[in-house]
Amino acid sequence: MPRTGDLALPVRTVLTAGLTAIELSGLYELFQAAWPDGNFDDHDVEHAMGGRHWLIEVDGRITSHASVVPRTVWVGGRAFRTGYVEAVATLPPFENRGLGSAVARGASDHIRETYELGALSTGRHAFYERLGWQTWLGPTCVRMPRDEDGDERSRRVERTPDDDGSVLVLTTPGSPPLDLAGPLTCDWRAGDVW
Repeated sequence: MPRTGDLALPVRTVLTAGLTAIELSGLYELFQAAWPDGNFDDHDVEHAMGGRHWLIEVDGRITSHASVVPRTVWVGGRAFRTGYVEAVATLPPFENRGLGSAVARGASDHIRETYELGALSTGRHAFYERLGWQTWLGPTCVRMPRDEDGDERSRRVERTPDDDGSVLVLTTPGSPPLDLAGPLTCDWRAGDVW
């Protein structure tokens, strides 16, 4: 359990549907404080919703957060039911106290228990590598939406070279051996696809 001062702080988990209006407002405040440069936009908030959240609170205020949302990721042409980590953030006054590690560890443990694979995109590799994540070495791609007639076979795959080297994966008991140098493809979504 992470500590701040002499106070042990529990990590609470909740589904998006279980978040109260006050908690949602608290998450927006956390995201604005964690990304004051505006690099966390409405798409990023949307990406963080629809799954499970890990929260740490101090005096009723959310101080640290991580979420895992279900996505589909393809490795070598095989679709994997993937837990995708989003919006790992800690309020600046509470950084470097183990809170971010605690919520990220909770999210990682959930992925290992629930999904075939975990994935995330970050510039902070060392933070996640110590929790068992591995950098994807191969090319990254996105599977584009269906065309107008809705034909699944018409979905094309496009490279996302700007994301190469920023994606990490977490193997689970359900993961087969993976070629980390092969192509990795995510499902399309608005905003940042990875």
